[in-house]
Amino acid sequence: MDSITAPPVIRLHEQDGVVIARAALPPGTPVGPNIVARGRVPAGHKVAVMGHAPGEAVRRYGQIIGFATQPIAPGEWVHTHNMAMGDFARDYAWGVDARATVLAEVPEVFQGIRRADGRVATRNHIGIITSVNCSAHVADLIARAFTKNPFGDGHDPLADYAQVDGVVALTHKTGCGMTEKEPLRVLRRVLAGFARHPNFSHVIAIGLGCEVNQLGGMLEEQRLAGRLRTLTIQEAGGTRKTVEAGIGFVREVLAEANAVTRVAVPASELCVALQCGGSDGYSGISANTALGAASDLVVAQGGTVILSESPETYGAEHLLTRRAVSREVGEKLVGVMKWWEDYTAREGAEMNANPSPGNKAGGLTTILEKSLGAMAKAGTTNLVDVVGYAEPVTAKGFVFMDTPGYDPVGATGQVAGGANLMCFTTGRGSVFGCKPAPSLKLATNSTIFRHMEEDMDINCGTVLEGAESVAECGERIFRHMLATASGAPTKSEALGFGDAEFAPWVLGATM
Repeated sequence: MDSITAPPVIRLHEQDGVVIARAALPPGTPVGPNIVARGRVPAGHKVAVMGHAPGEAVRRYGQIIGFATQPIAPGEWVHTHNMAMGDFARDYAWGVDARATVLAEVPEVFQGIRRADGRVATRNHIGIITSVNCSAHVADLIARAFTKNPFGDGHDPLADYAQVDGVVALTHKTGCGMTEKEPLRVLRRVLAGFARHPNFSHVIAIGLGCEVNQLGGMLEEQRLAGRLRTLTIQEAGGTRKTVEAGIGFVREVLAEANAVTRVAVPASELCVALQCGGSDGYSGISANTALGAASDLVVAQGGTVILSESPETYGAEHLLTRRAVSREVGEKLVGVMKWWEDYTAREGAEMNANPSPGNKAGGLTTILEKSLGAMAKAGTTNLVDVVGYAEPVTAKGFVFMDTPGYDPVGATGQVAGGANLMCFTTGRGSVFGCKPAPSLKLATNSTIFRHMEEDMDINCGTVLEGAESVAECGERIFRHMLATASGAPTKSEALGFGDAEFAPWVLGATM
């Protein structure tokens, strides 16, 4: 990060016992009144500004993020060596902070694609979904015939179809060797969500023929009959014949897919998936908080934002239940967290296993701390609904979807639920796309933005440097959302990301 004139540390709440290093702090750096750093503190990490006895709660954002495991003196670096996870009582205070939603006085618009059924698309892809891993290679071969290599000679197989954004093959590693109960229902719900997604003009489903996830059964269960074409490799006569038939299907629908025109549509048609990956100590200060301000602007326009990653909300759920529109909605969220506690216990894991080595290197110590920063992406508006993984999101406003914290799996569920745009914050430098929904990448700090400029769309490090307020950065993010929804390409789209990141949540035993 460039030299800055702002104070060397950031204090987020008057009750906090720690402050955050704006940049690496050498020993002796002032961090509070009559307090100096006792040793080197890495950038984005915590330094104590009050003493903590063993077992005493450590606070950041005014909330508990862990407990001291040994005496901590003012000026000491606070991290895994002297702070750990611990349990504490949560006051769910159902709905006490819920307020009437105030809609914006000035309605915003973007240039979207209005489908025949009235839904709005932000992109115009042709989709290939697969029932089973056994048909993945065939689907890839079909899509490859229409794919431009971003690092190749520039040849574009879709050059004559300027309104078609691409042909997308969504492949996965399951579909057979699985039980025909919840694991199969979840997979089919994901596939159906993508098959119905407005960002696909046409969809073909490719199967092998003998898999557990029979295409006929999926079409019947998910009421997809008549909505998409199907091919099975065994019936078609093998790989080559199926690929030829699939390529023929795409060529057949290209002209129809290309016959679209972008028109002005209200911003209420935005359904934005909120994701974070490769988080660091700045995530909850800059990018996540600014994205939260942008989320509030989306909701004020009558649109929808979807927060997910249940393990990365654990420990902060009591702050969301206060914003729930009803006790029923709040209890659904608490029920999700209890399921995750039971699930991790059954698997011999613990919720605090979520922060990755990269998260910890970036300054995050416990899942409590990570969750408090992650939930900031959802802004300050009411929690209007809690839905299961990949279930359709129909409510307007802030919705929570139960997903794992692993980004590709969580994002897949959000897009299956109807998200037509994604905002993805990162401090360590995640690379990601999620076709057919365009994905904006938000850097938490200027260093990573400059270092990975070809991958990052928006620099939120301006908040850390004092060059921009959270509200100003949120407004800038919102404008990027409208431009992206109108067709402006994202960095991940320019690099071809978005096919391989399709990752349905695999539940149950592999048989």
